[in-house]
Amino acid sequence: MRRRLRSARLKGSIYLLPNMFTTLNLFCGFYAVIASISGNFSAAAVSIIIAGVFDSLDGKLARATNTTSTFGVEYDSLADVISFGMAPAVMVYLWALVPLGRIGWLAGFLFMACGALRLARFNTQVGTVSSDHFVGLPIPAGAGMVATTVMLFEKFSIGGNLRPVLILIMLYLLSYLMVSSIKYSSFKKPELFIKMNFNSLVVAILILIFVASQPAIALFVGGILYVGSGPAAALLRYRRIHQRKAEKNKDQPSTTA
Repeated sequence: MRRRLRSARLKGSIYLLPNMFTTLNLFCGFYAVIASISGNFSAAAVSIIIAGVFDSLDGKLARATNTTSTFGVEYDSLADVISFGMAPAVMVYLWALVPLGRIGWLAGFLFMACGALRLARFNTQVGTVSSDHFVGLPIPAGAGMVATTVMLFEKFSIGGNLRPVLILIMLYLLSYLMVSSIKYSSFKKPELFIKMNFNSLVVAILILIFVASQPAIALFVGGILYVGSGPAAALLRYRRIHQRKAEKNKDQPSTTA
């Protein structure tokens, strides 16, 4: 009887440390909305990036300390909708899309809605899809792409009159990629953290130096590479399948006289 009561208590437990990181993620998302309303878009973009760091840490911490829970998963998803759905949508609308009127705020809503759909699909696929990859662009990556674009454009005053159109196109592309079936690497393979030679370590240090010296450029380039990696890998897979079918057709004997 005692064992059953203890098991029931554990199932309903709320673990403090990983959920504190999730709360910090939520706080950064809320602050990004406040900063956007105040017109401080650079601070809003940085806050979304920091929220992404906390979002990455809470899951890794929960798995490392064996403190995963259903409550933590649901809380994390709700926080992600705010930090990576609502916050970047509000930020990018007030920053660039106001001149477009209804089209502008509808594009922001589309981004947020596709992000929420992406999270819902992810939660239903846990345990049925390999953890080596994500199906569709992860919502933190989509939000990070929006945030780094704001950082880059603000730093170098890019866009001008074309800014609303460029951002509108970017939002539609990111929205599509989030709800698509294109696979993205999850970077959860143990080999990535176990097998590393000296040259790889030197390259990693150089990348960190570049990020520290030019964060706007480095993060934007990193975002572009990751967002583009999914479609590029899908095209390569399609090309390989097409080549294999062509080779099989060549190997088959002709049935015509």
